[in-house]
Amino acid sequence: MASTLSTSTLLLLLPHSNVNPIARICFLSPINYSKQSLSSHVPTLSNGNAARRRFSHLSPKAAASSSSPVVNSDFAEEPATKVKFQTSLSLPGCSSTLSLLGTGYREKVFAIIGVKVYAAGLYANQSVFTKLDAWSGLSSAELQKDSSLFDAIFQAPVEKSLNIVLVRDIDGKTFWDALDEAVSPRISSPTQVDESALSTFRSVFQGRPLKKGTSIFLTWLDTTNVLVCISPDGVPSSVDATIESSNVASALFDVFLGGNPVSPSLKSSASNGLAAALK
Repeated sequence: MASTLSTSTLLLLLPHSNVNPIARICFLSPINYSKQSLSSHVPTLSNGNAARRRFSHLSPKAAASSSSPVVNSDFAEEPATKVKFQTSLSLPGCSSTLSLLGTGYREKVFAIIGVKVYAAGLYANQSVFTKLDAWSGLSSAELQKDSSLFDAIFQAPVEKSLNIVLVRDIDGKTFWDALDEAVSPRISSPTQVDESALSTFRSVFQGRPLKKGTSIFLTWLDTTNVLVCISPDGVPSSVDATIESSNVASALFDVFLGGNPVSPSLKSSASNGLAAALK
């Protein structure tokens, strides 16, 4: 069904005013973690033994189709885009290692041709699982429907990050406009602090060409501070901006993992990873 969609619907999918796109959601495939790959990346925590026991319950799942990511101890390949995500990484501004929960991609369809725009990987400090005992044993479908789970993840005092890897060129203004159209409506009464934070956020992308292969990291340090890092070819070496606003931080998290996410497939993939880890 052809129609003109807003950029909030096509978040980060390169909307063009002179094109009437046909939009379609392309589902993220859950990562089939192996026991070896997870145990080799469990960071040293105060309750490290408990964390290792939790991950020891995971068992390998067969790669039943070509849509299943190819995973080894260092990388998970998103099969549709062939983008490789590190299964464990350290980011500037983070106090500890973050581990991959899921990968996927988005695409925009012109007429009958699908154009892939970006691959995405969701990361979190593995200590987040110690905050989620109430959801142990639930299925992925049950977790995905439980908004209180994702609220708990957001509120948990652990670092989380979303890595967006572009698989085609896009200008920074287009990227920001699409993101802003999703974030701003989620802030009902913006304060001066919120407006300042959004202005800082916007300035990172204005006049900045984003080439294929660019990585954009949105990292929640806590419920107020979000780091924005951009790298042309992988893990960044520095922070481009710090967004200091609890409303903006919450709205940005809700864009991807809230009750009405712009990418339901990303939430589905994260739910699969959480269900596997919380068995």
